[in-house]
Amino acid sequence: MFHADSTRHAAAAPEMKSASAAGAPETKVAGAEGRIAVADFLSAFEAYKQVNDARLAEVERRSADGLTTEQLSRIDAALDAHQARLDALATKARRPALGAAPERSVEAHAHGAAFDTYVRHGEAGGLKALEAKALSAGSGADGGYLVPSETESEIGRRLAALSPIRAISAVRVIGAGTYRKPFMTSGPVSGWAAETAARPQTDSPVLAELAFPAMELYAMPAATQALLEDAQVNVEEWLAQEVDAAFAEQEGVAFVSGDGVAKPKGFLAYAKVAESAWAWDKVGYVATGAAGGFPAATPADPLIDLVYALKAGYRQNAGFVMNRKTQAAVRKLKDENGNYLWAPPAAVGQAASLMGFPIAESEAMPDIAADAYAIAFGDFRRFYLVVDRAGVRVLRDPYSAKPYVLFYTTKRVGGGVQDFDAAKLLKFATS
Repeated sequence: MFHADSTRHAAAAPEMKSASAAGAPETKVAGAEGRIAVADFLSAFEAYKQVNDARLAEVERRSADGLTTEQLSRIDAALDAHQARLDALATKARRPALGAAPERSVEAHAHGAAFDTYVRHGEAGGLKALEAKALSAGSGADGGYLVPSETESEIGRRLAALSPIRAISAVRVIGAGTYRKPFMTSGPVSGWAAETAARPQTDSPVLAELAFPAMELYAMPAATQALLEDAQVNVEEWLAQEVDAAFAEQEGVAFVSGDGVAKPKGFLAYAKVAESAWAWDKVGYVATGAAGGFPAATPADPLIDLVYALKAGYRQNAGFVMNRKTQAAVRKLKDENGNYLWAPPAAVGQAASLMGFPIAESEAMPDIAADAYAIAFGDFRRFYLVVDRAGVRVLRDPYSAKPYVLFYTTKRVGGGVQDFDAAKLLKFATS
């Protein structure tokens, strides 16, 4: 437990808000399984608090027991397991079955049938005729065919469920290779004037152009010919299942730390400056005051400083981003009244919260270490933009890995910071 300046905390108590306000949409899971999972999680957290309180008491008495620390680690791992179970239930609920839609246009039905024939047997005549009829601009020189719109939408839904940064960021679908967005870095200057006073000309607003090129992301799942010939197998759903995890893993890293070379530029790859020296095109940070950790006396103070480094307009829909190890560290923090700052999700599909703000868990975020930017806080829908080039393409290859059939699947994705004032970082350093 820490002992903070109660006057400061009374003046700067963080805004408490619903964890579901800025995280992923709430997903309700019917049946007993969801209720049992939530109850198990809450029960484990109560046990965690009891053991951690005992550990803190032992530390204050300078008689720390290794068994208590070991027990706390086991419960911490159990909490992670319960969180994974809740995430799996929420992800399962977000995945509608392909082909279950009651209505499908004639064109979509023809495309789906032609694509099914191509995937199963390699017959591309139907797809060629459809793309020629539609004068498709998406046919690349490297070959391949557009997947049906339902499959593309399903891949997008799965990525939103599996890719944590995509789930909380703004997403725009484009038809060109680069999305360009003008942004006003400073507004028009105005001022007060008396009735007869002179009115000098004011400065004009300053505009900047942000460019987000879409880079190629690929996966190459393999299937046996026997699997493809099985009429009971939904090949569109199988393909979506095979590529979503591969795409989500690559995206998750790129959106956080990608260098922008043949991949999206992650928000940690931009220039970073102390919040007191913040300027447009740089991401501001708040230092913890201790190298590689939270300050021993007042560990929660840097989190409060981070929250209030963000302007009120962004703070309303803000949330934290950190990895699993960092979340395990902040679970132990309390306020001056002995209340835990971290709280478990109240229902399946909701996020855990820190000081009332939802937490998005991204394993691409760095661990707590000296000079590491291990926690981000902000309104990511205004901070980071994910750009999807319309169309997912598949090229069937039955020759390179016999007896398997390879499916070279490509999707063009870009990303970058669109509003540098909408999020701040926590740097684990003295300055």
